[in-house]
Amino acid sequence: MNEIVAADFTPASIRPVFSHNRSSFRRLVMRGALLELVTVVFYRFWLATDMRRHLWSRTTVAGDTGEYTGTGKELLIGFLFAMAILAPIYLAYFLVGLEAERMRAFASLPLGLFFYFFAQFAIYRARRYRLTRTVWRGVRFAMGGSGLSYAWRAGLWSLFVAVTFGLALPWRQAALERFKMRHTSYGDLPARFDGKGWELFKRGWWLWLVTWLIVIVPLAGAIVAESHKVKYGAALGGVTPLLLLLCGPFIYGAYKAIEWKWWLSGVRFGTVSLASDLKRRALIGLYWKVIGWAFLFMVVLSALLGIVFSSAAILLGGGMSADKFALASQSLPVLIATGISYVLLALSFGVVIRIYLMHDVWQRVTESVTISNLAAADNVTAQGQLVGALGEGFADSLDVVGF
Repeated sequence: MNEIVAADFTPASIRPVFSHNRSSFRRLVMRGALLELVTVVFYRFWLATDMRRHLWSRTTVAGDTGEYTGTGKELLIGFLFAMAILAPIYLAYFLVGLEAERMRAFASLPLGLFFYFFAQFAIYRARRYRLTRTVWRGVRFAMGGSGLSYAWRAGLWSLFVAVTFGLALPWRQAALERFKMRHTSYGDLPARFDGKGWELFKRGWWLWLVTWLIVIVPLAGAIVAESHKVKYGAALGGVTPLLLLLCGPFIYGAYKAIEWKWWLSGVRFGTVSLASDLKRRALIGLYWKVIGWAFLFMVVLSALLGIVFSSAAILLGGGMSADKFALASQSLPVLIATGISYVLLALSFGVVIRIYLMHDVWQRVTESVTISNLAAADNVTAQGQLVGALGEGFADSLDVVGF
């Protein structure tokens, strides 16, 4: 009888598996929102850590799940250090504003440019932190490179994008991704990015064209109508925001799906390659759901504030006149109720964002991926060092932190 000997075998291509549990993630972020309210938003560092652990641990590649080893305490310390560095800058700008309005206006431009470049630096350093806290098969990812080098590259490319009215965006994305991936590795397996700007441009040029048509055509019509004294001609200028609101989820959702597919298809770790079959329409519905929830929250908030103001005006006596409403809006109980309502609105909207634009995007993008030649990562040697959370603290203080 022939003896069949089983051998380890890794398929030529595999798909990651995301064991999603949407209700569990929803409970996690809702509990986190309540704790953010109790702790005056400071719980967000632990919430960010819990969300990443949830997503990482439920993503399986070839039978091995990911692991996120960062902690909320690291993020809090990084944030406090970042604020200690940024606080003097905010204070200096405030003092300049007290000195003279003209000096304040003059200082706004360089301050804005500084924070833009600083935000790019923070984004790069935050990515370094997250990668060094990401483990698969017991081996950490690593990232080196200079955040300052990335920041000035991002700044110059952004200027070029502005000069070309957004046409150069695909080449900006490709250049910055090449820089980031060139300094990324999985253990001693170096990464690179093979995506080309031209490829992204070919897939999404029509979105750029549609966006500019939405912006330019109504404005041009308004200018022509005004020059010919056409009645209601100025109203044409208001068509642009309405069209952007209606078309924005389609345009942005399609662009993000195209960008995700393009980015994943360009990622390489040695001879390990990724590909994606994400459809253009895959993310559009998620952005519409976010807008729908935002509209619902605004309606509820308006109703609640209306009840609060009306009740306060009645208690003040004299009916519900405009003067009574104005007086009621200045009373301490109404101000407190208004503040609490806005905080609850912000926290509720944060829950929606985390469910649809973090969990659901992660799920759909992950399930679209195919990994080829994963066997090349079987004998990777761990290397690299952990980096501090200061970069993520900078990113959090500027509200540019990501996954």
